[in-house]
Amino acid sequence: MTARFQSITPGARLSDRVADALAAEIKAGRLVAGEKLPTEAALVEQFAVSRTVVREAISRLKSLGLVDSRQGSGMYVCETGFAPLSFDARYAGSKTAVIQMVEVRRALEAEVAALAAQRRTPADVRRIRSAVAALAKAVQAGGDGAEQDVAFHRAIADAARNPFLLDTLQYLGQFLYGATRVTRANEARRADFAQQVADEHRAIVEAIDAGDAAKARLAAAGHMDGAIRRIEQADPAFWQQEGEALARPLTGGLPVTS
Repeated sequence: MTARFQSITPGARLSDRVADALAAEIKAGRLVAGEKLPTEAALVEQFAVSRTVVREAISRLKSLGLVDSRQGSGMYVCETGFAPLSFDARYAGSKTAVIQMVEVRRALEAEVAALAAQRRTPADVRRIRSAVAALAKAVQAGGDGAEQDVAFHRAIADAARNPFLLDTLQYLGQFLYGATRVTRANEARRADFAQQVADEHRAIVEAIDAGDAAKARLAAAGHMDGAIRRIEQADPAFWQQEGEALARPLTGGLPVTS
């Protein structure tokens, strides 16, 4: 690559701006598949940033599937193909991002619950009820119940018996986990929030048990709407402290979400 990049001025995260500049070159075809990126030292000089900034930028490009490393040789542009699903980490710590992630869940969870109501077996219902009981026990013991919430929604997804939906939820879980941690931590701070969640879960379980797909769909969508409402009503102090920290890894590739 012979192009000389302009130095990066302060503003957004420097590593993001470097990554964006390199990604633009790749997407425009000025850096082609199989071409080697300039060395770290060359990028430091061209962008007028530190080595740490360049390394973070390259790491982001790798996570996007745009470049890959070759042992002892350097970084190379990847072959083009389907772009991997990714979310912009610059917005990961924002309240808006958490709400938007819950909106993604609402679209999926509503249909999963409806299918579970249509396809559940007695064994499925027992597992779902066992999961919601474990969640209640965890909350009573003083926890936020995040892991138990994962198991509850996974039990519903299993009952839907659609491997494509299940795989989609599992994949998206790495991006949604941060949002779930925020909602659970917020809900654990207030008894009225915790009771609302318990009531919403109960409505989902009862609808699935009754085989009422329409009611299950509405209950699951209502549960996600409730999560959004509770985030909007959260104490500002929560967001400035615990909430912001929990939301930070929203796109960090964490394990499955609830």
